[in-house]
Amino acid sequence: MPRNPLDDVARGLRVIGERLSAGGEAPEWLTEPLADAFRKPEPALSLAALQAELDALTGLETVKEQVRALVAFLQVQAEREKHGLPEVATSQHLVFLGDPGTGKTTVARLLAQMYRAIGLLKRGHLVEVDRSGLVGQYVGTTALKTDRVIRRALDGVLFIDEAYALHRGDERQDFGPEAIETLLKRMEDYRHRLVVIVAGYPQLMHRFLDSNPGLRSRFSREITFPDYSTDELLAITSTFARDNEYVLAEGADVAVRAILARAARNERFGNARPGQRRRARGPAA
Repeated sequence: MPRNPLDDVARGLRVIGERLSAGGEAPEWLTEPLADAFRKPEPALSLAALQAELDALTGLETVKEQVRALVAFLQVQAEREKHGLPEVATSQHLVFLGDPGTGKTTVARLLAQMYRAIGLLKRGHLVEVDRSGLVGQYVGTTALKTDRVIRRALDGVLFIDEAYALHRGDERQDFGPEAIETLLKRMEDYRHRLVVIVAGYPQLMHRFLDSNPGLRSRFSREITFPDYSTDELLAITSTFARDNEYVLAEGADVAVRAILARAARNERFGNARPGQRRRARGPAA
């Protein structure tokens, strides 16, 4: 008698039910789509409000200028489409180059909402992943895992942090290239419903973009995020304190400046991330 595939489905559901009854966690492939389905969409903001929020960010002047130019160009393309004029062939996917803590995720989230405001994307949400969210542990699982993430990001922006980790140089022992191939195909399949932003250290990202002929052609625009200056980091610290209703003690700014002056400004320097972590841990940290 031929095997009924529905029996396998029923068996899998029973296993999940038993795991949940025992207090275990549901598998990621089940919880993430359900969470997305029940998550309330973010309220739509006007383009002017989003640009004001971008302008209010500390530093990043060159980044703000490039984002404004990109949005203006996309607005022109939208108007041309409305009037039946041909589009200028261009890629909407982006490369964010910069060290950790330089505001890449924050700008990506604002850009996603800007794309929604100008009608480029319907939802304008941001799905953030890294290598672990795309690459499976076994043969055949990477494409499935990458596809699930892409489906969650449809009509929004997929932000891949430390994207260079998808290419480790030894394809015989790594499934990262499979994730890249799947991503490239889906970027073409859903070119009107998906924007992809890849981010990471400049040198490693250039090596990543050179690892596959299709990457350079799809990611034609790069935005470089500079490290924050000491004055900018002090301003960010003050903003974090004010937003969370803390008052810096007298002389605290002098102490913070001295700490920042001693810190080595290399790839391990966290820019604004240490302040964010301390804020998350609370005043005892």
